[in-house]
Amino acid sequence: MPMVCCVASLGLHGVAGYPVAAECALSGGLPAFDVVGLPDAAVKEARERVRSAVKSSGFDFPVSRITVNLAPAGQRKAGTVYDLPILVGILAAGGQLPLKSEADSAFIGELSLDGRLRPVPGVLPMALAARRSGVRRLFVPADNAPEATLAGGLDVLPVRTVRELADHLSGDRPISPAPAWEDGPAPLQGPDFSEVKGQEHAKRALEVAAAGGHHVLLSGSPGSGKSMMAKRLPSILPDMTRAEALACTEVYSVMGLTSREHPMVRRRPFRSPHHTISAAGMAGGGPAPRPGEISLAHNGVLFLDELPEFSSDVLEVLRQPLEDGVAQISRVSGSVTYPSRFMLVCAMNPCKCGWYGHPSGRCTCTEQAVRRYLSRLSGPMLDRIDICVDVPALDYEELSGSAPPAESSEAIRARVNAARAIQTARFGPDGPACNAQMGPRELRECCKLDGDCQRLIRGAYDRLGLTGRGYDRILRVARTIADLDGAENIQVHHLAEALQYRPPAHLNA
Repeated sequence: MPMVCCVASLGLHGVAGYPVAAECALSGGLPAFDVVGLPDAAVKEARERVRSAVKSSGFDFPVSRITVNLAPAGQRKAGTVYDLPILVGILAAGGQLPLKSEADSAFIGELSLDGRLRPVPGVLPMALAARRSGVRRLFVPADNAPEATLAGGLDVLPVRTVRELADHLSGDRPISPAPAWEDGPAPLQGPDFSEVKGQEHAKRALEVAAAGGHHVLLSGSPGSGKSMMAKRLPSILPDMTRAEALACTEVYSVMGLTSREHPMVRRRPFRSPHHTISAAGMAGGGPAPRPGEISLAHNGVLFLDELPEFSSDVLEVLRQPLEDGVAQISRVSGSVTYPSRFMLVCAMNPCKCGWYGHPSGRCTCTEQAVRRYLSRLSGPMLDRIDICVDVPALDYEELSGSAPPAESSEAIRARVNAARAIQTARFGPDGPACNAQMGPRELRECCKLDGDCQRLIRGAYDRLGLTGRGYDRILRVARTIADLDGAENIQVHHLAEALQYRPPAHLNA
């Protein structure tokens, strides 16, 4: 009769973990080592890592037919996370390791040839899945332990070597659970708005965007400060809640971007991909689907500099995530869903040469060339942007230092936090996180307009050629401006300011 041992482990599907059972059977016949259950190349190579690690750790590798089934067998398995559970299952099936007291434990980790454990990506989502499935003890590589403790609700046991794990299972030297990782002092925010001279109108627009989580388009000639201001936007964004931080960390963990020293994403991400990025690089995908830039910007900022230079395919894949807050990737092997609720901040020149409308008159583009350049931005894409603002060239007095000092990010951030606090109190813990995420019900309840406001927006609706989506976005921006003003209801001047942030006519031409 074959000797069979089942060891609990975990796997990844997208950015979500799920339980995996490593069923290891030793039977008679010619020596062989087979791994089944839709393993990829990395999982199949576990055979050689496990064989060497077993011998290097002082155990006897079974001279028999070894069959390992990774269940559920219909789900494709990828990565090196199954090395440790396969090794434990083989040794336990051969009677070299006791597992009776570990019925509610799970194992994950990559093995080196000498029996040491190396860290693996995706530990946080797997730890969360372990907690949901009733696992009480999770054995992980020592470098992954701080991240795994973020899941809470289970004991995380850091393992450095196979020999250390064997001593724990035999009761000779128990491994102490890792302490829960604690946040230290918040890191510095980086560049500050006090370094930006002039451009008060653009800075006001970015303040409104930060307060309500709105998408922004900055348009202006080269050197006017568009990229400089966009890169300072994180310095005025509110701190993430723990739930938001964990959601970001799950994505970064799957991509292998966390570490022992920094297991948690604590500041809102700021992603700035180059305009040569592919559609798969932006939205995610590939033969084995992985998150793209829009998911790495989840709960943060996605900055697209030189917006018209991005290919139309890349810009169009943004449309659905901008509305739904998720990116759905479908392949022959299945579909995965990645979180992608981000602030889109774009910068662009008014024409190909960049100088259209500049006081110097140095633009060399014809009107036809300008229209052709701007036509790279589709109407549906522009309609999803809440705030469009022109960033004019600075004059000498603003640059020479004679102007008064600019307002610091700390002062702006205080107003943003106050506005976000109003939104949190209004929507509650289960509602939208900010005004930009309001749905139809919240719009009806929170964006009621009096007679004067209705007359103003009725006239603007036809004059600006607004769509239903554009109308809703104006109401959301007006609600944010009212929150910054501490007003209970939207007033005429709040609505007027929101209307001036709609895309200008030359962009919609």
